[in-house]
Amino acid sequence: MDQPSNLLLKLSRRLFDDATEQEKFIDALIHPQPFHPCIVWGREKRSPFKIEPPISWQPYFVDRLSFGEKPGQHPLHNEGYYYCLDFSSVFAAMSLLAVRSPINTIFDMCAAPGGKSIFAWRALQPQLLVCNEAISKRIGMLISNIKRCRISPVIVISKDPGDLKQIFCSSQLVIVDAPCSGQSLLAKGSKLPGCFHPNTINKNANRQKRIIANSAQLVAPQGYLAYMTCTYSVEENEQVCEWLLEKFPQFQAVDVSELVEYQSQLTNLPCYRLFPQSKLGTGAFTALFQNTGVGEVKNLDVEMLQQVGIRYKLNDVNHTDAEKKVVEGLFIGNNF
Repeated sequence: MDQPSNLLLKLSRRLFDDATEQEKFIDALIHPQPFHPCIVWGREKRSPFKIEPPISWQPYFVDRLSFGEKPGQHPLHNEGYYYCLDFSSVFAAMSLLAVRSPINTIFDMCAAPGGKSIFAWRALQPQLLVCNEAISKRIGMLISNIKRCRISPVIVISKDPGDLKQIFCSSQLVIVDAPCSGQSLLAKGSKLPGCFHPNTINKNANRQKRIIANSAQLVAPQGYLAYMTCTYSVEENEQVCEWLLEKFPQFQAVDVSELVEYQSQLTNLPCYRLFPQSKLGTGAFTALFQNTGVGEVKNLDVEMLQQVGIRYKLNDVNHTDAEKKVVEGLFIGNNF
């Protein structure tokens, strides 16, 4: 993209009142610059890389690496010591750190390729992680990353969000890293024709509302719902959050103190944005909500899983031989 489109110019004016920020935002998209590689450590640090100084809110288990480092090619990557996750995704996942521990069950609704799931597992150490990916062709890479990083215990399933209410009664944390128009990928140099078009944005916003509505019904009383995207449009971000609170008044938005300087100026809700002109990452949006309702927290019903024939896999890398026999008895349908 050599020149900004009229739709990009319109978006920049909507996002920023200051003309200088508008120009910086547009320049970051039409002249992409490299961003520092980033890794999330799942095991003890054995870093052979040159590390950038951490910023104030950066988790201790995350490292930003110097330019030129290639963590995906190092043997420690193949051995599962860390997961390569861009820093914008780390920013989005920071809302999870405002969740009150301990957390028994985490449900990641749109899990592939697995980065947010691995971050959540590392940060909150749940008793069980459930990773769902509705697009079956993405399941392979999700399971590969989960197995490589030795995440346990975890169940991987592939179901449409609308089919999950009958199976998973409640989870203390549900993550919705929502499919979106992906506008921030332009800051990486990707070509995304039509990503600023109103039809594309509205289609994604409607899909996001359907996903987040189904996800909200899986959140246990006093549990949390985290919403994230990698796009800039207001319709896919702040307006989805406002719609959620109108649709489900038992939810309330939660402040994320570490991200207060990134507060969105487009809503009064505690929603947070990272923009590419920050030089930290391509951009992200994140918000956290809590279900203020009261009631019983119902655990995962394995018998129900068997009745509906859900295909899933429980990572058993840390189990004893006796435990593995139990785990093997839980495999249903095709083993991915």
